[in-house]
Amino acid sequence: MQIIMLVIIGAAAGYIATKIMKVEMDLLPTVAFGIGGALIGGLTLRLVLALTGWAAGIVGAIIGAMVLIWLWQRYGPRS
Repeated sequence: MQIIMLVIIGAAAGYIATKIMKVEMDLLPTVAFGIGGALIGGLTLRLVLALTGWAAGIVGAIIGAMVLIWLWQRYGPRS
């Protein structure tokens, strides 16, 4: 059940992060960045701010996805 929630939150976070950062991506990278962001941002935010619940998870997931997208844009492969 937690994996399903991670995919759902990750997909939402990736979508929101790409819209905030004005980046166009295919569905798979969007979900991948969102899931990565959910793992990194969600856990970090929970530890740093000692928050619990899904609200901390989604905020952390969006922030984490934005950081991963920024790193990918900055250091990823060039077209």
